[in-house]
Amino acid sequence: MLTNSLRREEFIPINRDRPLPLHKAVVLPLPRCSGLATKQNDIVGRAAASRLERHRAIDDFDFAVDVSPPDVVRRRRVSWTGMAAEIVQAARLERFESRFRAPVHLLILGERGARCEGETFVEGLPKSSLRDYRRKLTFVPAGTEYHDWQTPRALTRLAYFYLDPARLPVEAAAALSIPRLFFENASLWDTAIKLASLVESPEPQNRLYLEAVGVVLAHELARLGETSPRIEPQIRGGLAAWQERVVVAHIEGHLEEQIPLATLAGLARLSPYYFCRAFKQSFGLPPHRYHTRRRIERAKALLAKAKPSVTEIGMAVGFSETSSFTAAFRKATGLTPTAYHRSLA
Repeated sequence: MLTNSLRREEFIPINRDRPLPLHKAVVLPLPRCSGLATKQNDIVGRAAASRLERHRAIDDFDFAVDVSPPDVVRRRRVSWTGMAAEIVQAARLERFESRFRAPVHLLILGERGARCEGETFVEGLPKSSLRDYRRKLTFVPAGTEYHDWQTPRALTRLAYFYLDPARLPVEAAAALSIPRLFFENASLWDTAIKLASLVESPEPQNRLYLEAVGVVLAHELARLGETSPRIEPQIRGGLAAWQERVVVAHIEGHLEEQIPLATLAGLARLSPYYFCRAFKQSFGLPPHRYHTRRRIERAKALLAKAKPSVTEIGMAVGFSETSSFTAAFRKATGLTPTAYHRSLA
């Protein structure tokens, strides 16, 4: 059963009679002034509008595949900086249609898909009436029309991944401008199915891991156009000393928070993909596991005090529920928090 998501879950009401909305940069009015101040404000306003346009916030989730009738499917979605993911599952065997065109890329994963009849269209490609599209992927570049109708033979289960082009590497633009319909790619499939499983059963403390898998998915997508395997540059020494200091200091100062991967990468002045690789080279762990380990170490110190409250300690190190804190602590130490406290006595 589809339940709560990491960020938010709600039914997506979409009107089929009007096009899907596009993001627009909104510039707030600046105070009236004159001379040099006016010119400076004009420059600031234009720069702000430019940044808003370049970095559209998918967190607002204005972009979604329009499914009609809307109640024929159940939907769960999770969004974070530059990306959103959605699980869509048919609730009954009834004909439905799907439409999409937006300024974001769309990757569709057919985890379970078999139809008695139907047709799928991606602008720029011939239509397909493939009956069984299990384990097939479809990629719809930003601004490209997608339309599908089908009478399912089994309860359809799909995953939609929405990616903001403004947050992807510039060198990936060429590969991500080519539409692809019902194709196979083992590396991309494995990453996409892993990300879909995180959306299905999200845990707040796994936010960094979810974002890291999203970065890998974007990287795999960018490699679709390559005709031969690419040799990645080696991260020989990991992070520089100054990068380690600023990243560790930020993690230590925000242990109880959900730290976006983009924030840590920005502090190190690296792309999220190369930051993950360099971080693991330096610390032997990916960022999300390092963050969790530091939380557990902080919890150990707090448990050493007399008469600790497990619930309060869990919340102090960033766990919203006692059960999730207990599970993470046991996984790391082999003991529950209470048993660990007793062992110290």
